[in-house]
Amino acid sequence: MVPKQQFNQSGVTNFLLLGFSLMEETRFCLLIVLSAVYITTIAANVSIIVLIRAESRLHKPMYFFIGGLSFLEIWYPSVTVPRLLWSLKTKDQYISSAGCMAQFYFHFSLGTTEMFLLTAMAYDRYVAICNPLRYLTIMSPYICTVLILGSWSCGFIAVVAPCISISTFWFCDGNKVDHYYCDFAPVVRLSCSDTLKAENVFFYSALFIIVGCLLFTLTSYACITRTIINCPTASGRRKAFSTFASHLSVVTLFYGTVMFMFIRPASVDSLHLNKIISIIPSVVTPLLNPIIYTLRNQEVMEAVLRATRRIMTFQEEG
Repeated sequence: MVPKQQFNQSGVTNFLLLGFSLMEETRFCLLIVLSAVYITTIAANVSIIVLIRAESRLHKPMYFFIGGLSFLEIWYPSVTVPRLLWSLKTKDQYISSAGCMAQFYFHFSLGTTEMFLLTAMAYDRYVAICNPLRYLTIMSPYICTVLILGSWSCGFIAVVAPCISISTFWFCDGNKVDHYYCDFAPVVRLSCSDTLKAENVFFYSALFIIVGCLLFTLTSYACITRTIINCPTASGRRKAFSTFASHLSVVTLFYGTVMFMFIRPASVDSLHLNKIISIIPSVVTPLLNPIIYTLRNQEVMEAVLRATRRIMTFQEEG
């Protein structure tokens, strides 16, 4: 029998992230595409934050949350994408055991934070549409700050228990993680410990958070929909709908992907499919979010045009 090795002992000092089995030409193309997407994602989200800070007309609760989401979307892909790009460029697919644990913790913490933050943004849209006269009173700067900090705190605390459970694993079935980052399921498959408790902790924690946040968001949407339907004018209905259409698009994309990955059974085939699907929340969604909020929001578009005109004027004067 192969001797058991504890996760943080010298027996297992690193893991091999198998990533994607690609030919050399395909690997190079993927490197170029992912690099372009990652750089664009960082630049787009930084631009949104700078724009909201610079434009006084965007100093409203809704844009405070959009700026908070953009800040989150800078860090979320940065946990996994740079390591993937490095392995594509150098073919160095090894990651230390400590690095694997850190990657697992921060990836799921930031993903959980995004769920809580999207829930807070749904509440913001509910107050704005269903209680417009009291909107600025209810969504005061203090409340907005509490909701942002609360989302981050809950996101990072919620993953502590699953992370501690994994840290107690013994590994005796190799060190090859069938993923491009340290995901829960492929790491669990390498353990020869009794993983049932850890799997239950992870599953029920994820289920509670996903279902809880989604129910709260859907409840907010139901109230918003009822208010829009009861709006007496067509222009009023269009204006009310436009204020949360962007959030609806982001939530649909995020939860659709997350629920697809976590509800599927953990078979070998589904693990390979999840590896491909996980590109969406890790790479695609952080890029699409600033685009969605920019293209579907008239105030942001006007702010972008004003900023562009100021830059062009400055360059002409220079």
